[in-house]
Amino acid sequence: MNHERTKRNWNGPFATHCSKRWRSVSRRTHRLLCVWREDDKGRHMIYKILGGVVLALVVLVLVALEVRTTGSYERTFNASNDKVWRVWNDEDSIKHWWGPRGYTAPFIRNDLRVGGTYLWAMKSPKGETFWNTGVYKEVVPNRRIVSTLSFADETGQAVPGSKAPVPGRWPNAVTVIVDFSESSGKTKVTVTEVGLPLIVKVLSRVAWDQQFDKIESLL
Repeated sequence: MNHERTKRNWNGPFATHCSKRWRSVSRRTHRLLCVWREDDKGRHMIYKILGGVVLALVVLVLVALEVRTTGSYERTFNASNDKVWRVWNDEDSIKHWWGPRGYTAPFIRNDLRVGGTYLWAMKSPKGETFWNTGVYKEVVPNRRIVSTLSFADETGQAVPGSKAPVPGRWPNAVTVIVDFSESSGKTKVTVTEVGLPLIVKVLSRVAWDQQFDKIESLL
């Protein structure tokens, strides 16, 4: 008799309540599991995307280190061709404009003639000194200068491109072409560097922009 009553009570309102509660808990658990699975899929997707981005950046850096390119930079100065040419090539003037902002040029030797050589030094704000040397291949007064550019030591001895003190696969010599053209009292200067490592092209543009600023202040 008691057993039957217990069984009836178990199948009554209490059992219904427990069943509803269980179904509610089960649904919530199921929803949480679904959310967790979705979050897990999302995390895996994010990891894959980040991995792809990192790999792409590594490839780009490796390519930029190995590939050589041509950089071209220009500025129009509010001065005559004669004056710009003089500031560009005069040793005392070069000491005031060679090197990016914050750099100085403690040593300049410049023999501007076909077959002539130069040795220029720039010193960074940290005290590092970088030497460059080259040979003038073409000199057309007030019009055009073509020269080589190599890294060097303080004696003027060229350093192989493989031992360049800056990143990139440098050739033993970069070809530098400087063109001057005057119009209406203004002079346009275009600098072209052939054989420049791709990774330094942007930095070279910044450096030339800052050197152009220095030249402008001397005119």
